[in-house]
Amino acid sequence: MKFCQIQIITLFFLGLGDKEKLDRDSFQKAIYKLTKSAIKLDLNELSFQKENIDIENNEFLYQIIEAVSLGSYNFDHYKKEKSGKISYINFPEKLDNKNSNTDVEQLVVLDSQNFVRDLVNLRSNDIYPETLAQKVKERFAKKDVNVRIYNENQIKEMNLTAYLEVAKGSDNPPRFIVMEYLNGEKSQKPLVFVGKGLTYDSGGYSIKSNAGMKTMNADMAGAGTVIGAMDAIASNELSVNVVGVVAACENSISGKAYKPGDIIRARNNMTIEIDNTDAEGRITLADAVNYASTEYNPEMIIDLATLTGAYLVALAESYTGAVTNNQKIFEKVLEAAKEADEKIWQLPNDDTIRKYNESQVADVKNSGGKLGSTITAAQFIENFIEEKPWVHLDIAGTAYLSKPQGLFEKGATGVHVKTLYNLAKKYSK
Repeated sequence: MKFCQIQIITLFFLGLGDKEKLDRDSFQKAIYKLTKSAIKLDLNELSFQKENIDIENNEFLYQIIEAVSLGSYNFDHYKKEKSGKISYINFPEKLDNKNSNTDVEQLVVLDSQNFVRDLVNLRSNDIYPETLAQKVKERFAKKDVNVRIYNENQIKEMNLTAYLEVAKGSDNPPRFIVMEYLNGEKSQKPLVFVGKGLTYDSGGYSIKSNAGMKTMNADMAGAGTVIGAMDAIASNELSVNVVGVVAACENSISGKAYKPGDIIRARNNMTIEIDNTDAEGRITLADAVNYASTEYNPEMIIDLATLTGAYLVALAESYTGAVTNNQKIFEKVLEAAKEADEKIWQLPNDDTIRKYNESQVADVKNSGGKLGSTITAAQFIENFIEEKPWVHLDIAGTAYLSKPQGLFEKGATGVHVKTLYNLAKKYSK
């Protein structure tokens, strides 16, 4: 007696409505829901029929890959039972052959983005400056990235004094992380990405509420994005010079912690009046961007930070807020973001707003109060960039969602990994 093998196939049918009204968001949301449904059925592979694929449309293909990749993500690190995911996507043979190199490139970038989501979703008892630095070392161990990690004594020698003022209240010592990927021409100025690296923010003596503290493991999302972008760029071996900088620390309360009213000094010798210890991210960024400006003579500096709650009031969790001193480079960043379908809204960089950061006792104050506070936070950082071309991206809403949105569940999104990758690719030769 012979038994024949029977292959059981689960068929999914998606009703996408009127083709003329179908846009990227609604199409990807349908693929996202398909992915979630497949995972619930313990499936790990999706195949798309040739009849339903526009073989000549690369963008159509990418939209499927992105929706499946991001939809497969589930943060289950702390759960006993792990979730499944879609490990394989199959397309018609002609389509696979036509786009195979592009497919691999895109999957690498999306993998880097999901890696960032893991970093940001991990809690502060697991991710603190030393462990973040260790994960960076492990991630880049086999990649052409020169990783330098500086301890507290070395940070003192580097004169990163404002950053150390924020860090000194915690028993977990700071780590200053520099990632160099120099695969472009020697004459090419590097792009420098600087990420806010507060692995936890209690608010310090200007203490947050319990509700305000609960998601502060995500206050290093800017650092996560920089790490993820460097990972994607190095993995796909772009011919470009890029440097990532992260000043990792915690903002805690102790007898050693800095206090409201203190006057501290930054790396560029400017004095800072501490108006609010919960405006700490911009202080760490002050030294980090100044280091980037003087050590690398960059083509541009882009800093990314979960910086202000005021930005959320204006733009919710759908748009990243931007401030720049150079419209030409901002347009390049904006173009890269549009290609990534990551929304950025530019805010004015106006001298009439800058005055709120003025101090009677120091060169500058670290908080300008409520009025225009997203802008004044960015303008504070601008004091330390040595007039280099600069774009500030406030990702307080887009980096960590309070409820599901688009292709993301509640939690970390890895926002702007794709934007920074696209930008670096434009400079790749």
